[in-house]
Amino acid sequence: MTALAEDVSKLTDRYQTTVPSGVRKQLKLRKGDKIRYCTEPSGRVYIEAVREEEEDPALGAFLDFIETDIKTHPERLQAFEGALHDRLKALIGDVDVNLDEPLSPEDE
Repeated sequence: MTALAEDVSKLTDRYQTTVPSGVRKQLKLRKGDKIRYCTEPSGRVYIEAVREEEEDPALGAFLDFIETDIKTHPERLQAFEGALHDRLKALIGDVDVNLDEPLSPEDE
Protein backbone atom coordinates (compact mmCIF):
# COMPACT_ATOMS: atom_id res chain seq x y z
CA MET A 1 0.00 0.00 0.00
CA THR A 2 1.44 3.35 -1.02
CA ALA A 3 1.16 6.23 1.42
CA LEU A 4 -0.69 9.24 0.03
CA ALA A 5 1.29 11.64 2.21
CA GLU A 6 4.15 11.46 4.65
CA ASP A 7 4.68 13.78 7.59
CA VAL A 8 7.46 13.65 10.16
CA SER A 9 7.49 14.83 13.77
CA LYS A 10 10.14 14.65 16.45
CA LEU A 11 9.90 13.13 19.94
CA THR A 12 10.79 15.34 22.89
CA ASP A 13 12.75 14.15 25.92
CA ARG A 14 9.38 13.24 27.46
CA TYR A 15 8.33 11.16 24.41
CA GLN A 16 5.83 13.79 23.30
CA THR A 17 5.29 14.99 19.77
CA THR A 18 3.18 17.42 17.76
CA VAL A 19 0.74 15.94 15.29
CA PRO A 20 1.76 17.43 11.93
CA SER A 21 -0.71 19.88 10.40
CA GLY A 22 -1.34 17.64 7.38
CA VAL A 23 -2.37 14.79 9.67
CA ARG A 24 -4.50 17.13 11.81
CA LYS A 25 -6.29 18.33 8.67
CA GLN A 26 -6.77 14.81 7.28
CA LEU A 27 -8.23 13.57 10.58
CA LYS A 28 -10.12 16.82 11.21
CA LEU A 29 -8.53 17.15 14.65
CA ARG A 30 -9.08 20.09 16.96
CA LYS A 31 -7.46 21.03 20.27
CA GLY A 32 -8.52 18.60 22.98
CA ASP A 33 -9.48 15.83 20.54
CA LYS A 34 -8.31 12.30 21.23
CA ILE A 35 -6.37 10.03 18.91
CA ARG A 36 -5.96 6.26 19.04
CA TYR A 37 -2.70 4.49 18.18
CA CYS A 38 -3.34 1.18 16.44
CA THR A 39 -0.56 -1.38 16.16
CA GLU A 40 -0.90 -4.29 13.75
CA PRO A 41 0.86 -7.64 14.26
CA SER A 42 3.18 -6.73 11.38
CA GLY A 43 4.47 -3.77 13.41
CA ARG A 44 2.69 -1.14 11.29
CA VAL A 45 1.31 1.63 13.48
CA TYR A 46 -1.34 4.14 12.48
CA ILE A 47 -3.42 6.74 14.27
CA GLU A 48 -7.08 7.54 13.96
CA ALA A 49 -9.36 10.13 15.49
CA VAL A 50 -11.49 9.02 18.41
CA ARG A 51 -14.98 10.41 17.94
CA GLU A 52 -17.56 10.68 20.71
CA GLU A 53 -20.03 8.56 18.78
CA GLU A 54 -17.55 5.68 19.03
CA GLU A 55 -18.33 5.31 22.74
CA ASP A 56 -20.34 2.19 23.56
CA PRO A 57 -23.90 3.37 24.29
CA ALA A 58 -24.73 0.10 26.06
CA LEU A 59 -21.80 0.52 28.43
CA GLY A 60 -22.76 4.11 29.22
CA ALA A 61 -26.36 3.10 29.93
CA PHE A 62 -25.19 0.21 32.12
CA LEU A 63 -22.85 2.43 34.15
CA ASP A 64 -25.64 5.00 34.59
CA PHE A 65 -27.93 2.22 35.81
CA ILE A 66 -25.32 1.00 38.31
CA GLU A 67 -24.71 4.55 39.58
CA THR A 68 -28.43 5.16 40.08
CA ASP A 69 -28.90 1.81 41.80
CA ILE A 70 -26.03 2.45 44.22
CA LYS A 71 -27.36 5.90 45.08
CA THR A 72 -30.91 4.63 45.49
CA HIS A 73 -30.12 1.42 47.37
CA PRO A 74 -26.73 1.73 49.13
CA GLU A 75 -27.82 -1.06 51.50
CA ARG A 76 -27.37 -3.54 48.62
CA LEU A 77 -23.58 -3.01 48.54
CA GLN A 78 -21.67 -5.89 50.05
CA ALA A 79 -17.99 -6.55 50.65
CA PHE A 80 -16.34 -9.41 48.81
CA GLU A 81 -16.01 -12.30 51.20
CA GLY A 82 -14.94 -15.90 51.26
CA ALA A 83 -13.85 -17.71 48.12
CA LEU A 84 -14.44 -14.76 45.75
CA HIS A 85 -12.29 -12.47 47.91
CA ASP A 86 -9.53 -15.11 48.11
CA ARG A 87 -9.64 -15.68 44.33
CA LEU A 88 -9.38 -11.95 43.56
CA LYS A 89 -6.51 -11.55 46.02
CA ALA A 90 -4.69 -14.50 44.41
CA LEU A 91 -5.08 -12.92 40.97
CA ILE A 92 -3.61 -9.54 41.89
CA GLY A 93 -1.17 -10.66 44.58
CA ASP A 94 0.44 -7.86 46.54
CA VAL A 95 0.52 -5.38 43.66
CA ASP A 96 1.00 -1.84 44.95
CA VAL A 97 0.12 0.82 42.38
CA ASN A 98 0.79 4.53 42.73
CA LEU A 99 -0.79 6.31 39.76
CA ASP A 100 1.13 9.51 40.53
CA GLU A 101 4.54 7.83 40.42
CA PRO A 102 6.61 8.47 37.26
CA LEU A 103 7.30 5.54 34.95
CA SER A 104 10.49 3.63 35.48
CA PRO A 105 13.00 3.62 32.57
CA GLU A 106 12.00 0.06 31.57
CA ASP A 107 8.31 1.04 31.50
CA GLU A 108 8.78 4.06 29.22
